Amino acid sequence: MVRRKDLTMLDNSTAIELGVSEFVLILNQTLNIAFPEVTIVGELANFRVSKNRWVYFDLKDEEATVRFFGTVYNLPGPLEDGMLLKVRGQPRLHNVYGFSVNVASIQPAGEGSIRKAADLLRIQLAKEGLFDEARKRSIDYPPKRIALVTSKQSAAYADFIKILQARWRGLDISLIDVQVQGDIASSQIVAAIEQFNAESDLADVLVLIRGGGSAEDLAAFSTEQVTRAVAASRIPTLVAIGHEIDLSLAEMASDQRASTPSNAAELLVPDRKDVVRELHSIRASLSYLGSQQISLARNQLAGQLDALSQVTEHLITQQKTSIDTYLQLLNALNPLSILRRGYGIIRHNGAIIKSNNLKAGDMIEAELASFVLSASVVKTNSRKRIHHA
Repeated sequence: MVRRKDLTMLDNSTAIELGVSEFVLILNQTLNIAFPEVTIVGELANFRVSKNRWVYFDLKDEEATVRFFGTVYNLPGPLEDGMLLKVRGQPRLHNVYGFSVNVASIQPAGEGSIRKAADLLRIQLAKEGLFDEARKRSIDYPPKRIALVTSKQSAAYADFIKILQARWRGLDISLIDVQVQGDIASSQIVAAIEQFNAESDLADVLVLIRGGGSAEDLAAFSTEQVTRAVAASRIPTLVAIGHEIDLSLAEMASDQRASTPSNAAELLVPDRKDVVRELHSIRASLSYLGSQQISLARNQLAGQLDALSQVTEHLITQQKTSIDTYLQLLNALNPLSILRRGYGIIRHNGAIIKSNNLKAGDMIEAELASFVLSASVVKTNSRKRIHHA
């Protein structure tokens, strides 16, 4: 080991002599082995975007400044100088532009910076109409198929499934297990949303949930990528992030927001116990209404029968009166009735005599009321007709 005080004693000839390109190459190889990737936390300074594609900025603290280079696709949303950032990247020495860290991901760090980044993004997306109430869609109640995006190991997942199963049965739940915090959480969440939306047979609702945590823990759900993915979903969305007081941008862009993962389950399906009670109540009401209708119908039918009976009796009385009248008329016109009054019917050769066409010696029959006489005509006299003035 050579001590610092002994360095002046070394011959300059022992120093390694390299060309510029060789030095850059060897240094980058050394950095790649020693520091393949680093995460640096510092205050944002000199932030600028070039040609709507390239991003340049510095991170600094009280004693040092480090340069960074990336693309607009690395940005979590709008940034401003002075914000505290956590940047992951690869240290590199560029052969022209010097040393910088090539950005892999950017996250606001510290509650103040996280809220500031979310506020800047919220203002931008609000101008685009992503949070407008008019664009929000209704969700089937209850849905048959649920597309769920969350961490399978989380308490949020356990609570959501437990309450769903306790309240309702027969649901088809598809889960994509993702990280819900950290550098890669945003990209995994976006990929899961896009995967569900790429299916030919879409689910009835896409649910994105996560339990409570610090502002940094929940930061992935207020990134531009996740917020836009929620807003662009072809499947109606229900998002529940953190506790009731937490409000992420993904929730603002969703079709419906729940205060907690447990509340999300309650909003999606009814409690079957309440449904059973309601069905019993409806059945009782229908039974009562049915009885009332039957009673009313019976009363109406009884009234109609009484009216019909009265009408029938009246018609029968009328017909009897009419028949009696006809019978009286028939009796009056009955030849036997005439005969009973002392009249007779004279026949000659079986034919009724209506005119004086008999002569002496003709045999005739006289039909009286109770017997028939046979006689011979002695003579006939013509009756004089009496003409009334």
